[in-house]
Amino acid sequence: MMTQESIPAVPQARTPFEFKSAAHLLFIERQRACNIDELGEGLRSCSEESIFQHTFRTLEEHHFIKEGFSNDFAQWAYMELREVGLGERLASLDVREFTSLVTLRSRIIGIVEEFASANPKARARSAVVPFYFCSSRTIVLPMHRTASNLDEFIDGLRMVSPHSLHYHFIEARLRRKLESNDFSIWLERDLGLKREALLLNEIDIYTSTLEGVRRKIIQILENSPQHRRH
Repeated sequence: MMTQESIPAVPQARTPFEFKSAAHLLFIERQRACNIDELGEGLRSCSEESIFQHTFRTLEEHHFIKEGFSNDFAQWAYMELREVGLGERLASLDVREFTSLVTLRSRIIGIVEEFASANPKARARSAVVPFYFCSSRTIVLPMHRTASNLDEFIDGLRMVSPHSLHYHFIEARLRRKLESNDFSIWLERDLGLKREALLLNEIDIYTSTLEGVRRKIIQILENSPQHRRH
């Protein structure tokens, strides 16, 4: 029989993880588009925050459903410009493949320009509703919840809101230059869980809702040797 003294100690993090959430103030920028050429021009001149807003951040809105468009550019091209082919090409864009907003912007521009070149008649078509380039200012909100070890972290993941998940797992990529997320960085840096950190970064953020992402993160962490099974 295992005594209390023989139970291995739970590894403690070097620094606790602080769960946070965020609210966003949306701003309409000066760029807008009524056709394909204007969309290309806007993509070239808009801010990086606008590119992030219409790709990564818009996932928070689309994450409550499993079907639909993964970014605002695809949504507009398909629904308002009525260019199904362009909408489908933009929707197939997987933002996880990119390690900088510069290359992400370049790829989106490339898709738009390639479609316009192959379909010259489409350039004369005007959208039903213009595309307004937007960006947002983030207001970070404390959750008053911390984790000092893996078990506390898993408990926190179960309790925090979807907005907190989005802030740490998706929106963090803007702060991290698209290279990782807050969860993975803390797990590797403060708990030494490099394998789990890598597995979290491989989670498909398109085929699941935020609740699905939550379940996958918890499943990966519960399989860690550091997790104390009750």
